[in-house]
Amino acid sequence: MLNPSQIEKIVNEYQDPSTLMTFADSKAKIKVNHDEQKLSVEISLGYPIKGYVDVLQSELVALLKQETQLDDITVTIKSNILKHKVQQGIPALENIKNIIAVASGKGGVGKSTTAVNLALALAADGAQVGILDADIYGPSQPRMLGTNQRPESADGKSIEPVESFGIQSMSMGFLIEEEEPMIWRGPMVTQALQQMLGDTNWKELDYLVIDLPPGTGDIQLTLSQKVPVSGAVIITTPQDISLLDARKALKMFEKVNVPVLGIVENMSTHICSQCGHEEHIFGAGGGDRMAQQYNVDMLGSIPLDIKIREGADGGHPTVVSDPDGDIALSYRTIARRIAAHLAKQGKDYSAAFPNIVIKND
Repeated sequence: MLNPSQIEKIVNEYQDPSTLMTFADSKAKIKVNHDEQKLSVEISLGYPIKGYVDVLQSELVALLKQETQLDDITVTIKSNILKHKVQQGIPALENIKNIIAVASGKGGVGKSTTAVNLALALAADGAQVGILDADIYGPSQPRMLGTNQRPESADGKSIEPVESFGIQSMSMGFLIEEEEPMIWRGPMVTQALQQMLGDTNWKELDYLVIDLPPGTGDIQLTLSQKVPVSGAVIITTPQDISLLDARKALKMFEKVNVPVLGIVENMSTHICSQCGHEEHIFGAGGGDRMAQQYNVDMLGSIPLDIKIREGADGGHPTVVSDPDGDIALSYRTIARRIAAHLAKQGKDYSAAFPNIVIKND
């Protein structure tokens, strides 16, 4: 008969087939109760698993039956998403546990489409999710989320996020006409970003995905210096020109001490809509080489498929328009890997310490 510590070791060494991380790597909490006839294991994971919790539980039951020779085994898995550390000296936001920045360094690589699908994928797995469109000059999230609703304000000071497909969102595109240009200088743009983040009544978010504009300019600098970011995701295509700018975005986050959770290679292959033939029209392996060069994780790849473009342009992104399709499953796998990588980072303990006030009598 195995003792509880041995059973805990078996569970810790189990590799989540979706995240490719062991439960030990993702810092799962495990509780074991057993006697000679019965075994129950409770597992708390730091990332959302609603979409495939049954698969995990059944695989672990089969594994434990094989290892313990017991028939009466119960495995219960739940999510407990915690607040993780951010840049030193920047206070975390009370109603947002984790902020994930999605960046590319270069325009035209499908960053916004990837960002909204990843946000929807996290929500599909049971997380409370919001998305902030930080591209002030070229906001695209209202179109992709299929809404042009004006945000409401009950007190005239703060605004309510616009909800669509189960996620909360805020964008300059909700506040202006779609074809109206934003002819603003840098300070006005950065102030708008801070107001959209701080003056929006986000409702107890596990993750806020920030869709960054291309480049490494004012918005990115404000984000790194004044916004508590838990981690960043770099979007690239396989071609060298895209990778050149993606490296700049990655190095920018390294310099401001924001952990890079990994790289997503978009437009990895082209899938012909007529015959289904797949080919590497932008080159092959660029994301993998960049990940190896900078010792970060390759989170996954997304093909260049007309259905992705049609879904985004039509206001029904792939994760909601074709939730059981291969592309949606790829987005969901990448989202789980992002959340699992975040779960292995240090926790934010700032709320555990009281404020100390010294008064002169």
